[in-house]
Amino acid sequence: MLERAVNDGAPFEGERGQVTLDSIGDAVMSTDVTGKITYLNPAAERMTGWSRELAAGHPLEDVYRIIDGTTREALHSPTALAIQEDRTVALTPNCVLIRRDGAEVPIEDSAAPVRDHRGYVTGAVVVFRDVSTTRALALRMAHQAQHDVLTDLPNRLLLNDRLTQAMALARRHKSKLAVLFLDLDRFKHINDSLGHDIGDRLLQAVAHRLLGCVRGSDTVSRHGGDEFIVLLPQVRRARDAAVSAEKILVALGAPHRIKQHDLHLTASMGIATYPADGADAETLTKHADLALLHAKERGGNSYRFFKAGMNARAIERQFLEHGLRRALARNEFVLHFQPQVSLKTGAIIAAEALVRWRHPQRGLVPPEQFVPIAEDCGLIVPIGRWVLHEACRQARVWQQDPNLRPIRIAVNISTAQLRDRDFVAAVRDTLTTTGLAPRYLELELTESVLMQDSRSMTAQLQALKRMGVQLALDDFGTGYASLTCLKRFPIGRLKIDHSFVRDCAYDVGLVRAMISMGTSLGMRVVAEGIETRQQRAFLQQEGCPEGQGYYFSRPLPAEEFSPLLGCHALRPPSPRRSSEPASPPRRERLRGNGASRLRKQSSGKPTAPD
Repeated sequence: MLERAVNDGAPFEGERGQVTLDSIGDAVMSTDVTGKITYLNPAAERMTGWSRELAAGHPLEDVYRIIDGTTREALHSPTALAIQEDRTVALTPNCVLIRRDGAEVPIEDSAAPVRDHRGYVTGAVVVFRDVSTTRALALRMAHQAQHDVLTDLPNRLLLNDRLTQAMALARRHKSKLAVLFLDLDRFKHINDSLGHDIGDRLLQAVAHRLLGCVRGSDTVSRHGGDEFIVLLPQVRRARDAAVSAEKILVALGAPHRIKQHDLHLTASMGIATYPADGADAETLTKHADLALLHAKERGGNSYRFFKAGMNARAIERQFLEHGLRRALARNEFVLHFQPQVSLKTGAIIAAEALVRWRHPQRGLVPPEQFVPIAEDCGLIVPIGRWVLHEACRQARVWQQDPNLRPIRIAVNISTAQLRDRDFVAAVRDTLTTTGLAPRYLELELTESVLMQDSRSMTAQLQALKRMGVQLALDDFGTGYASLTCLKRFPIGRLKIDHSFVRDCAYDVGLVRAMISMGTSLGMRVVAEGIETRQQRAFLQQEGCPEGQGYYFSRPLPAEEFSPLLGCHALRPPSPRRSSEPASPPRRERLRGNGASRLRKQSSGKPTAPD
C-alpha cells in the first residue's frame, strides 16, 4: 500500500494520505532527489528524536544516523542507492539507529524511490521500525538453545561447537587441549534426601565454583544431571590439566551453605587430552567419560587420565550389564548364607543372605564385579526384591523342617530400595507370600541411610518396625551416624564393622566403646569379620553377645548351610568346606546414585578400594 502511495506523484499531499502516514506504526521519512529531508511522520519523530519542522531541509545522514551493531561502523543511507538504481533497497541486518540524544535503537528498514506522475524519480522514502523486542527475544532464544536452564552454563550443543573449534585451532598450531569430565559424588543422595530445590541450588553453587577455577578462555559446561565438562583449550602438557583438576577438587570440597545446610561434596573427574586420546570431539569426550568411571571406582574425590586399556574394561562392563539384564529372567542368581552365632555358646541364631551370580559362561561372578554395575544401571532394586523373596522363602523352608530350629534371616537393603514408596508394601507381600513371620526377618541398613534425615525414610523404617520386622545397622563405625540418629531410628541390632574387629588388638578402647554404646541403647551387638580364636575371646570378654565371620563359617549355599542348623554349636571350620574361594574375597560394595550400600561377600578381609 505504501509503495503505491509514494508512486502517485504526490504521496504526502492530501488529507487522506497525511492521515494514513501519521497513523501507521512504522516510521516513515522522505527526501528529495538530493537527499534532503522533506517529511517525517510521528513515528519517525519519536524514533529519531527530531521534529518534522526541525529536520526539514537537513541531509538524511544528519537525522538518520545508522551503524552496524556488530562492527560499530557507520552505514550509508540506502536512499542514495534506491534513487541511483531506481529500486527498493533493504538495510543490512543488525542495523542500529543513533537517536538525536545518543540512544541506540535496533531497527529494520528499506528505502524505495519516489516517482512523479510521469515516472521520473523525485526522491526517496525510508520505512523503518524498532525491532528491540524482536531482536532481544531472538537473542534470548538463541542463548537458551545453547545454555543450561538451571546453571546458565553452555550446554552440550555449545560445548561441542567450541570443542570442535578448539581442536581445529590446536591442529593448526600443533598444540594440545584437555577435556575434564566431572561427576559429583553422592549427589543423588543429597537430592533425594533434602529435596530437588536444595539439589538445584547445590548445582548452581557448583557451577559458580567451577567458573572460579578456570581461565576466561576455558569453557565450563553442564553435561546433564550432576555431570559437568571443563574444556581447557590451551595446555602445554598433561600436567596442566592435572593442576586444574586438583584446583577444582579443593574448591568443591569446601562446605556449601544451602538453606541452613552445610553440604560437603566431592567430585570424580576423568581427563582426556588432544591429540593423544582422540581426534574428534565425540571420541575425546567418550574417553574422558571412561576415565571418570575409573576415578569413581577408586572411591571418588579423585581424577584419572584416560589410558588405552580402559576401553577393554568398558567393553567388559557393557558385557556384564547386558548379562545382568537377563540374569533375573533366566534365574541365574543364587543365595549363599553366612551364620551369625552366639559368642558364648556357638549356637547359630541368624543367617545373613548374600547374593551370587552364576553366569552361564563364566561361572560364579564375584559380587564386586556385578553389584556396582547393578546399582549404576538401576537393576539393584529388582535384584534386591528377588533376594528378599528368596531369603524369606528359604528361611520358611528351614522352619518347616522339624529337625531344625527356626532362626532369623538377615537381608541387606539398599538405599535405592528404601527410597521406593512401595517398599513397605513389598516387604509385607513377601512375608505373606512366603509365610514367614515378620519377627524372623531382619533388614540390614548402613549409616548412610540414617544420615539422610528424610521424613519419608523415617516413616518407612517406623512402618517396618510396627509390622514386626527387625532392623539392624550394618558396618557400624564406617559412617558418621550420631547418637541422635541411633536414638531416632528403630534399630534393634548394631553390627560392628569388620575393620575394627580385625584390628581389635590396637583398637581395644574403640571396640569396647562401640559395644558399650550399643548395649546402653538397648541394642544387640554383632561383631563382623571374626577370623581368629583370639578375636572371639576378646569380644566375648568385652561383653559382645554375637558374632559373624570366617572363624565360624564361610557363606554357604542353602544345601550346605542346612546341616549347620542341626549343630548345637559351631566349631572352627576346616580350611575348605564350601564352594567359596579359599581366601576371603573383597566385600561387595554398592556404589552409584549415592546408595553406598554394602553387600558383604564375607565378614573376613578388608575392603579393597573400588
